Amino acid sequence: MAEAGADNPRGTLAAVAQADDRVVDTALRPQSFEEYVGQQAVVAKLKVYVEAAKRRGEPLDHCLFCGPPGLGKTSLAHLIARELGVPLHVTSGPAIERKGDLAGILTNLARGQILFIDEIHRLPAPVEETLYPAMEDFQLDVVFESGPSARTLKIPLERFTLVGATTRSGLLTSPLRDRFQIVERLDFYDSEDLTAIARRSAGLLGIPIELAGAREIGRRSRGTPRIANRLLRRVRDFAQVQGDGRVTETVASSALARLEVDELGCDAMDRRILETIIEKFEGGPVGLETIAASVGEEGETIEDVYEPFLMQRGLLQRTPRGRTATARAYAHLGRTPTRPAQGELL
Repeated sequence: MAEAGADNPRGTLAAVAQADDRVVDTALRPQSFEEYVGQQAVVAKLKVYVEAAKRRGEPLDHCLFCGPPGLGKTSLAHLIARELGVPLHVTSGPAIERKGDLAGILTNLARGQILFIDEIHRLPAPVEETLYPAMEDFQLDVVFESGPSARTLKIPLERFTLVGATTRSGLLTSPLRDRFQIVERLDFYDSEDLTAIARRSAGLLGIPIELAGAREIGRRSRGTPRIANRLLRRVRDFAQVQGDGRVTETVASSALARLEVDELGCDAMDRRILETIIEKFEGGPVGLETIAASVGEEGETIEDVYEPFLMQRGLLQRTPRGRTATARAYAHLGRTPTRPAQGELL
């Protein structure tokens, strides 16, 4: 018997289920802290911070969210703005190329409004330096001319809240990191939370789903809600074409196998990375750029997207000399190590 999925107070999104993935992802975002699944400790603290700011009638302190892609950093920024009842202005680090771009954004912010900068670690250095007095003293320092005749004009700003998100917190400079009063790290989700997210999204999209089907999607979603929602939409396609439209455990398992997502959640690229380390470099250690050249993927993508999951699953280790495959990686791929693998007792 198919279950209806989560309650759908905003009506079905079936009419837009075939739209661009970004549109659907936006529609599936939680609309309140109560709807937000997972990251319980982070959400609990944010609820206190937001409520305290509201009671004092003050803007929220600057916030920084760190963690791998797809864990809900942008969703939290939207929720904070919604809970505070203020507009959210969204941009990204690479999009702000010049000081004037940042000045234009900041001078248009009213008191209490929120500026969200995604991938904030990619801000150009001159722009970042302009941001320091804006965050700390709520003013812009504009320099006219240069040399001995240089003059500085201080432009006051309304007290705003900066929310930054980064997938690579190690690339943030200390002066920028230290100006955030609230710093939270988002971790990978467990399979139960991902099951709940799959059921909620299925309800919003009008997809009939059984609990076992949602669990199958949840446990193969790499600990990431964005991936759970993407897999749900692809499994829905197989359910509609090769079944009666219901997402059952059998349908989900079959569809995910066709999508080359195995029982640990590894996709084709994950396995290719591990196979490259094992077969071409005898299990490692091997450098990141060497792996990237061997598999035809950008080193930054491997480091940001694939490595965190492989390490969290205990399939890959970073060492001072490079990346190594663990004993569990050999077992997962059905390989026999020619010498003791990393993590195997001698």
